[in-house]
Parts: sequence; structure tokens; C-alpha cells
Amino acid sequence: MKENKLADLSMDFAVEVLEMTDGIKGHYSLVNQIERSATSIGANIREANYAHGKPDFIAKLQIALKECYETEYWLELFTRSKILDEAKAKNLTDKCGTIRRILVASINTTKANMQKQTD
Repeated sequence: MKENKLADLSMDFAVEVLEMTDGIKGHYSLVNQIERSATSIGANIREANYAHGKPDFIAKLQIALKECYETEYWLELFTRSKILDEAKAKNLTDKCGTIRRILVASINTTKANMQKQTD
């Protein structure tokens, strides 16, 4: 259930980022970077659902987590350089942070469950 919520949140987030970037003129390389990192979050979450065992599941979620951090970087850069207004950036950063926290919790829970199985 949590993974479905996470998949839904990441899809909604990616769509919002794509909609946000539609209005940005110029800065094509920066737009490309944020679009790639934001959409990669959900793609890796989806891949994790079809992982080959728990270690692969964790690895996919960790990639999604790295993409969250990268997306947060681009959002901060867009804000500081005034490409994106602060209110929109805060909204997207908050949503990215929610996804990040769920990813961290999912990774930690899976690791703990794996450890219990070996004890």
C-alpha cells in the first residue's frame, strides 16, 4: 500500500515539475536536468516494485532517493536564480521532501526487516 502511495505521489510530482517547466523560456539545459531528475524518482520507484529481491528493491529506492536530492538542488538553483518564484518552488520542494521522507522510511524498514530475517 505504501509503495502505491509513493508511486502516486512521485507521478503527481513529476507531472507538476513538467507543467512548471513548460513556462520556462531559455535555460534549456537546466530545464532538461530538473525534468530528468524529477521524472526519474517515480521511474525508479516503479522499478523497485519489480525488483529481484530485497537488495535490488533497496538499491532502486536509493536511486530514487538520490534523484530526490538532485531535484531539490535544481529547485533551489531555479529559485536563487529567479527562474522560478519562491512560492512555486516551496510547494514543489515540500512535495519532493515528502517523497524523500517516505523513501528513507521505506529503505530503513526494508533493511530492518532483512536484518530480522538473518537474526
